[in-house]
Amino acid sequence: MTEQLLNYQQQGQGEHVVLIHGLFGSLENLNMVAKPLAQEYCVTSVDVANHGNSFHRADMNYSRLALDIIELLDHLKIDVAYVLGHSMGGKIAMQVALEHPQRVKKLIVADIAPVAYPPHHNEIIKGLQSIDFSRVEKRSDADQQLSAYVDDKGVRQFLLRNLALNENKQWAFKCQVDFIAQCYPQIMQANYLPSKENINEPPFLGETLFIKGGNSNYILAEHKAAIATLLPNSKAKIIQGAGHWLHAEKTIAFNKIVTDFLA
Repeated sequence: MTEQLLNYQQQGQGEHVVLIHGLFGSLENLNMVAKPLAQEYCVTSVDVANHGNSFHRADMNYSRLALDIIELLDHLKIDVAYVLGHSMGGKIAMQVALEHPQRVKKLIVADIAPVAYPPHHNEIIKGLQSIDFSRVEKRSDADQQLSAYVDDKGVRQFLLRNLALNENKQWAFKCQVDFIAQCYPQIMQANYLPSKENINEPPFLGETLFIKGGNSNYILAEHKAAIATLLPNSKAKIIQGAGHWLHAEKTIAFNKIVTDFLA
C-alpha cells in the first residue's frame, strides 16, 4: 500500500519547525506564526488527516495521527524538528514526542493538556452535518443555517473557512465532517505512553513549553500531574487576556514566547 502523505506547505530556511493546527482548522490557521518563524527557520505547516487538503480516513487515534507526521518528516528527509501544535494539534505534537522522542528537538503545546476532555463540540458537529448544500449559493447561506446551532459569529466564520467550491462549482466542506464526527471520541482522548518493551523507558525528556490563554480553561491546575508524568521537562507561560485562540488573539506576544523558547 502506498503511504498517504499529509498536505503541507514549507517556507524559510534553517532548522526545521513543524506546525500542527487544531480541530476543524487547516495549515492556514497558523500562518501568523509560520511567516515570522520562516525568517529564521524552515517551517513546515501541515493539514491533519480529514482536514484542509489532506487525505480522509476513518481513524483519528493519536498514535496514527503522530505517525502521519513522522511519515511526512521521513518523506521530507527531516531527521529532527521543533514541533508546535495548537489544541488537537498540540495533542498530536505531544504524541509525536512520546512515541518518537528522537525526532523532536523541543516541543511547544498551545492551550491543551495531555488529558481526556468531556465532549464539547457536539452542537458544532451537528450544525456542520445539518447544512443543506443544495440551499447554499454563497457563504452567508451556510452561515445562516449554522447559526441555528452555533451562536458565536467568530466561531462560525472559523468553521466556514472549510467551505470551498468543488469541481462542480458547488459549495462543499474540504474537511471530512462525517469522519471527524465518527472519530470525535478518539479526538477527546488523553495522550498516553505507548507500551514499550523496556518498561523503564522514560517519557519525553526534551524541553517542553505549554502556552496557555489566561481566559481559557483548557489547561487547569489539576492537569499538572498528567503533564509532569508524560513531559517532566516542561514549563508554562500564560498570555493574559487571551482565550483558546491565543495565537490569533495575541499574535505578537505568542510569537515572542515561541521564538524565545526556540532560541
